[in-house]
Amino acid sequence: MRILILGAGKMGSFFTDILSFQHETAVFDVNPHQLRFVYNTYRFTTLEEIKEFEPELVINAATVKYTLDAFRTVLPVLPKDCIISDIASVKNGLKKFYEESGFRYVSSHPMFGPTFASLSNLSSENAIIISEGDHLGKIFFKDLYQTLRLNIFEYTFDEHDETVAYSLSIPFVSTFVFAAVMKHQEAPGTTFKKHMAIAKGLLNEDDYLLQEILFNPRTPSQVANIRTELKNLLEIIENKDAEGMKKYLTKIREKIK
Repeated sequence: MRILILGAGKMGSFFTDILSFQHETAVFDVNPHQLRFVYNTYRFTTLEEIKEFEPELVINAATVKYTLDAFRTVLPVLPKDCIISDIASVKNGLKKFYEESGFRYVSSHPMFGPTFASLSNLSSENAIIISEGDHLGKIFFKDLYQTLRLNIFEYTFDEHDETVAYSLSIPFVSTFVFAAVMKHQEAPGTTFKKHMAIAKGLLNEDDYLLQEILFNPRTPSQVANIRTELKNLLEIIENKDAEGMKKYLTKIREKIK
């Protein structure tokens, strides 16, 4: 299969690496400097090269801020039977775009990134495939993710956004609060160091990506839950309520079993 990957960033390079030995692949990036880090693949910087390549599948690995722009740039030179796809963690506007594009499409979300995941061992990581898409496109990504030993889930666009609001916004906000109140420690404990490593990794992510995840319409209710729990915990601490603390710890231990 001829596969065109849009964007030569970390995830674009990752998909190129895993696909280029079994498929004819090309990477398109408007920044030629990014293409220095991709190998065993064609490296495109012009639309004419894409037109001559005639891809059968496009994987949009551009950063979230430029996902739709990247699609709009290449659509005029794609064959009409080409399947277009994205791997974005934020799906805002994508369903409407796909339905109006006239192209077959598939959308998925590998729920890991180079910041935290070990890309050589993904058996504990997850991927979501959006159910509203081309059947053959979904089969392609299902086969690919199975090869990577990912745990695969199939959700609608709406179900995906709800899942992301829960699984990403809660740890993101919790980490932001930790980073906002922390002070430099000369002799940090193990827990502090682990939280610090998470905070540094998260804050190295693209600002627009963090913003879009937190601006998900379903995020405010999750943040409100955090506020409620902090209020309850603060009352227990201020009142030195040993029995209340025991009940609270029992409750949260049950949740994480």
